[in-house]
Amino acid sequence: MIDRLPPLNALRAYEATARHLSVKNAAKELYVTPGAVSQMLKALEAHLGVALFRRVNRGIFLTEAGQNYLPPVRNAFRQIAEATRRVTVSADTGILTVSVTSGFAAGWLVPRLKDFQDAYPEIDLQVATGKGLADFSRDGVDVAVRHGLGRYPDLCSERVFAVELVPVAAPTLVARFGAPKTPAELTRWPLAHDAGRKDWQLWFQAQGIDEVGAPRGSAFDDSSLLLKAVLAGQGAGLLPAAMTALDLAEGRLVKLAEIVWPEAFAYYLVYPEASRERPKVAAFRTWILNAAVQGTPRRDGGPTDCR
Repeated sequence: MIDRLPPLNALRAYEATARHLSVKNAAKELYVTPGAVSQMLKALEAHLGVALFRRVNRGIFLTEAGQNYLPPVRNAFRQIAEATRRVTVSADTGILTVSVTSGFAAGWLVPRLKDFQDAYPEIDLQVATGKGLADFSRDGVDVAVRHGLGRYPDLCSERVFAVELVPVAAPTLVARFGAPKTPAELTRWPLAHDAGRKDWQLWFQAQGIDEVGAPRGSAFDDSSLLLKAVLAGQGAGLLPAAMTALDLAEGRLVKLAEIVWPEAFAYYLVYPEASRERPKVAAFRTWILNAAVQGTPRRDGGPTDCR
């Protein structure tokens, strides 16, 4: 029966002493005093009702019972260690749940997921979309990416990349209006807006253009929807440079000006401080920070701000 099992600490003391044939060395390994080891050995022998060691002068030797008992005890410890390793590996590989906004997922993360999968094939990524910051203790989320100032109480946050808004349009719209030679020409174009209808006005003001009139055209509260509208030729849009890079490279979008307007906000990787050293979290952290900087993931990291 399980209640007849001897104390685990006593078994550890027995195994270490039998391996070293020294109470002193066993105590050093277990970070306890020699007296504590001796007490555990006596307790184990009393529990079993048999002597495990012979003490001769200043030496200690296994009895026949002690020799017979050692292999199954040692094997049990090995099985426990292996089972623990398997459980730990399972917990820290397997599924990694990443919470992101739908715009970030569609425009930046999803097109790059093959790079992550190639670098870390043992990890299955599960992408959950949402706008609010995840509740890491309740939602089963491992890490999150959020657009903001990086101020998240009791959490670590690392800047993934600053958001630079670039003016872009579909090739069909450029063919219709002609490539703009100055930013002012865009005031006569159909425009697609963010939900607050402020980005284009601020962009024009940054170019010294104040007379732009009331913003007209469709507005979207999600950057992925805004991107789809621009790709469909519904208007020129101001979108994060990182979200438009692939579409620009493959000709689905055209950059309308080299001028960019950096937003005050940036995308941040956010996670509980206790999760920082978990292998699957560390892997994603390393990959995303390096992918944001140079497009090619490496296995090293960057600075962290834990608040």
